[in-house]
Amino acid sequence: MYSVAEFVILAGGWRRRLIAFAGGACGALALAPVDFLFAMIVPMTLAVWLIDGAAEAKQSPGAPMRSAALRNAFSAGWWWGFGYFVAGFWWLGAAFLVEPQDFVWAMPLGIFGLPAFLALFPAFGFALARLGWSGGPARVLMLAAGLGFSEWLREHVFTGFPWNDYGMALGDHLVLAQFAAIGGLPALNVLTVAIFAAPALLADARMKKGQRRIPAGVMVAAAVLLSLAGFGALRLAAPPPGNVPGVKVRLMQPNVTEDDNFSPAHKDEIVARYLALSDRATSPANTGLADVTLLVWPESAFPFILTEDPPSLAAIGGALPPSTTLVTGAARVGIVSQGGRDYPAYFNSMLAIARGGIILDTYDKVHLVPFGEYLPFESTLRHLGLHHFVHIPGGFAPGAAHRLMNLPGLPPVMALICYEAIFPEEALPPGLPPGTEPGLIINVTNDAWFGNTAGPYQHLAQARLLSIEQGLPMLRDANTGISAIIDPYGRVQRFLGLQQEGVVDGALPEKIAMPPFARAPFLAGILAWVVAFCAALALRGIV
Repeated sequence: MYSVAEFVILAGGWRRRLIAFAGGACGALALAPVDFLFAMIVPMTLAVWLIDGAAEAKQSPGAPMRSAALRNAFSAGWWWGFGYFVAGFWWLGAAFLVEPQDFVWAMPLGIFGLPAFLALFPAFGFALARLGWSGGPARVLMLAAGLGFSEWLREHVFTGFPWNDYGMALGDHLVLAQFAAIGGLPALNVLTVAIFAAPALLADARMKKGQRRIPAGVMVAAAVLLSLAGFGALRLAAPPPGNVPGVKVRLMQPNVTEDDNFSPAHKDEIVARYLALSDRATSPANTGLADVTLLVWPESAFPFILTEDPPSLAAIGGALPPSTTLVTGAARVGIVSQGGRDYPAYFNSMLAIARGGIILDTYDKVHLVPFGEYLPFESTLRHLGLHHFVHIPGGFAPGAAHRLMNLPGLPPVMALICYEAIFPEEALPPGLPPGTEPGLIINVTNDAWFGNTAGPYQHLAQARLLSIEQGLPMLRDANTGISAIIDPYGRVQRFLGLQQEGVVDGALPEKIAMPPFARAPFLAGILAWVVAFCAALALRGIV
C-alpha cells in the first residue's frame, strides 16, 4: 500500500494527470446501474494522495510554495473530476443520436464539454482541502469538507446540477440510503468521502516502519459505515406504512421512441394506443380502468398541444371512467407577462384530466433543463449553431412557482417533472399551512432520449432518494422506463423495467412523519460540510 501511495504522491506531469483521471473514473462504478459500493475507495483514496503530492509536484521556479501547492491540487482535482464525470455521464451522448442530422456534431460537448465544466467543482474542492491540509486522519475530514462544499456548490450555482453526487454511492443502497431522511444527499456526500478516503491512512509514513496495527481512522470509518447500515436496518424494520384507503393506481409506460412516428401526423394512433394500453387487463384483479382511481401517463406524452386539440382531449375524456383521474405530462400554451405586456409561451406541464376532458388542475415545470428545454445565452449560442432539443419555438418557459396539485380522492400532490426530482430543496412549496402538506409525489419523466444506458437507472436512483428525504410515496411514470411505485422508505413496491411496454398496478402507500431533512433541507446541506470542517480542525489539534 505504501509503495502505491508513494508512487502517486511523487508522480508528476502526464502520469499525475492520468492517475487522477483514471482514479476519478473508477468512482462511476459505485453509481447506478453497477452499484459496486467499494469502488469508491479508489477515487477517494487517490484524492488524499494526490493532495499529499500537491506540494511535491513540479512547480515554476521562484513560485511561492503555498500558491504552487494550491494550483497543483486544483489541477489534480480537475483531472480527477473530469474522469469521474466522463465515466458517469457518457450516456448523455445517446441524446445527440436521436436526431443526428441536427445534433451529432455537438456530441463531444455533451460527453466531454459538460464533464470538463463540472470538473471545476472538485478542482475547487481539492484546492479548498489543501488550504487546511495536514498530516494524519485530519486530512481525510478536510477532504470531506472540501468536496462536500464543492458538491453543495454544484447543487446550487448555475441553476444547479446535483446528479451523480458522490453520496449516491451510498444513496443507491436502500439500507445505507436511510440516513438521507436525516441529512439528505449533502450528508451522504460528506460521509462517502470520509469513509472511502480513510483507507489512505493505511499508507501513512508510520506504516512503513513495520507497524501493522490498523489506524484508528480506518476503524472509525468502518464503524460509521456499519452504523449507517444498522440505522437503515432498524428504520426499515419498522412496520410498513399502510395504503391510502380506496385508492388504486395505474402507471402507463408506452415505451414510445423519439422517431418519425411520434409526430402530430400520427396523433390519433398515439392517443388510441395510450387508451388501449391504459385499459389493458393484466390479471383477474386488474381488468382495466374500471376501478382505477389514478391513471398516470409520462412526461411529454404528446407530440402536439393537447389542450389545443379538442378531439383528442374529448377522446381521452370519453374513455375515462367517472371515478378515474388522469395525470399526464403535456406541453401547453399559456401567457407570461414581461415588461408590462403579455406574451404567449409554452410550458412543460402536468395536467389532471377528468371524465369529459375536464382539466381539473395544472402544474408547470419550474426547473427547466438547460440546453434540453431552453437555451441559455440564446442570442449568442444560436449564432454558433446550437439550439435546444425540444421542438418548441423558443423553448419552454419556466412555471411561476412550485405548487401542489389537488386531485379528487387523493392527498395533496407534490408534482415534479423529469429532473425536478433531484432538487430536494425546491420540491416542497414554501409557506404551506399546517395540515396542507403533500401526501405523495408524482414524478413524470421521459428518458427515451437516453436509450438503454446508465442514465435512466441513475435517474430512478435519485428519484427514489427523494422519497426517503421527504418521507413520501412516489408514483414515477417514465415513457420508456423505469416506472415504479415507491414507498416513503424508498422501497420499490412495483416497477416496469427499461424499454418495456405495459402498466404498473398497485395501491398508494401512505406517507410517514416528515423526516428531519425535509423540514430544513438547506440547513442540513450546509451543516454537513461545516461539521466535517470543524471536526478536521479539531482533529488537527489532537493528532
